[in-house]
Amino acid sequence: MNANDTITDLAGRVTWSLAQLRELSPAELNAHPLGHPNSPGWLLWHTGRELDMQLAHLRDSDQVWTTQGFRDRFDLGEIGDSLGYGHTPEEATSIQVANQGLAAEYIEACVEAVLDHARTVPEDAWDEVIDEYDGEPVTRQVRVTSILIDALEHLAQAIYVAGMPDLDQ
Repeated sequence: MNANDTITDLAGRVTWSLAQLRELSPAELNAHPLGHPNSPGWLLWHTGRELDMQLAHLRDSDQVWTTQGFRDRFDLGEIGDSLGYGHTPEEATSIQVANQGLAAEYIEACVEAVLDHARTVPEDAWDEVIDEYDGEPVTRQVRVTSILIDALEHLAQAIYVAGMPDLDQ
């Protein structure tokens, strides 16, 4: 299996995982079980943002967030433009997602952007060192793989939380 195939497979797993999340009410989307600041809605929003922001940086392109109108549709103000990493509890709880379908649409658009990128990268370019982390080189393949795995992890968290009894309490 080559890198393009691996990326395509991982992207498909993100889409599949997203489809496994049961339909949540607005109250459930924005619930904070045991007072945790990250609600299922925050997890969905963050999944899209981390895919979008990191891919846009990698491609040196505009974000799906703005080019496809998601910034306006989410209507979160400046906090919505952030990644979510390092949010204070107050910032995290200020992310209120009113529509699960919108969050899913955003994630799907970001996955499609990843797939578009994968289709344009020549096989030998996946090994290109594009960054450094902890003194170690990071290749294009490692970066794209890691953002897809991060998306899968956050979706798994949302699915887990959605299974809690009395989520909206």
